[in-house]
Amino acid sequence: MADLHSEIRNELTQRIIPFWHGLRDEANGGFIGRVEFDLTRRPEADKGCILNSRILWFFSEAYMLLHEEALLEDARHAYAMLKRMTDDTNGGVYWALHADSTVADGTKHTYNQAFAIYALSAYYRAAGEREALERAKDLFRIIETKCRDAGGYLEAFTADWQPESNEKLSENGVMATRTMNTLLHVMEGYTGLYQAWPDESVKARLYEILDIFENKVYNKDKRRQEVFFDHEYNTLIDLHSFGHDIETSWLAEKTLEALDDPALTARIRPLLLQMADHTYHAAFTDHGFANECERGVVNQKRIWWVQAEALLGFLNAYEKTGEERYKNAIVTQWAYIRDVLADKRPGSEWFWYLHEDGTHGSDEPIVEPWKCPYHNGRMCMEFLRRSIK
Repeated sequence: MADLHSEIRNELTQRIIPFWHGLRDEANGGFIGRVEFDLTRRPEADKGCILNSRILWFFSEAYMLLHEEALLEDARHAYAMLKRMTDDTNGGVYWALHADSTVADGTKHTYNQAFAIYALSAYYRAAGEREALERAKDLFRIIETKCRDAGGYLEAFTADWQPESNEKLSENGVMATRTMNTLLHVMEGYTGLYQAWPDESVKARLYEILDIFENKVYNKDKRRQEVFFDHEYNTLIDLHSFGHDIETSWLAEKTLEALDDPALTARIRPLLLQMADHTYHAAFTDHGFANECERGVVNQKRIWWVQAEALLGFLNAYEKTGEERYKNAIVTQWAYIRDVLADKRPGSEWFWYLHEDGTHGSDEPIVEPWKCPYHNGRMCMEFLRRSIK
């Protein structure tokens, strides 16, 4: 695995970090919100809060790993933009700003608040800036007062916190009242906050989220998570999201580590390993990891974030089980990312997706509100932090 460490470090330091550093918008603040497939930059594009939060998280974590001052400066630059994205009147962060920092989309989405918490908590740990932690605490309180009910977390709201329909986190022809995806990333954001601020109120919510995962979201018979729900957690569609399952299989382990409860770990970890095993058989090949399966039909697109999460899911499964198949899967998945998914054009990063035959999808940009350094950057950093033989 020594070669993988070297190659993945180079991917982080020679491709991913320089690409995103190069998107700093010195004129308008933050980072350029769109780069076309042909690498044309669009400084006039809207700036999504999710994209900016993920950039802030990325440079904060990269600084804590590599200790290079330039990385912290990029994090500061993203932090300044996140402050602009905050609604000082009603609280919370907007969905998007125009390039001139006026509000482009005032939607307040729970998913978006959670990623801002994740980013602010990481920035506090990197920079020691108390204001960032206080902002993260404020957003935690907002989620808990505005975005949940007795059953768990709700989704979309207007700028003044009136409920609205959930187009932004609904797909596949359904309109969801609750989603697995939002629950997963609230858990992630709260885990990051708990690392920065180990308060009992955050801890209690993490226990509740894992309970919802175990008893409402995870389908024990199918060894998968359900994806879209009505208010009562009735599933709305026969959909297996391979990418989210392999992501959850390792990401929830971070929450278990933070809570440090052996009884809880003994109960939840087998479910996570079941998901890793199921997706290994259902989605993994020697040429990438499939996207999802809807009503029995597999979507074979090789989407950038799914490839990154697959490698980390296999890494976690190998660490927890010692099974050689997962070690081999890490090597195979990295070779696919390195040789096929990574865009070799100078000044680029990763393709948004590939077709099953390895040809790239030129209809998607290199950067847009969801295409970010969070998944692939995290893959590199998480791999480098772990020691495997």
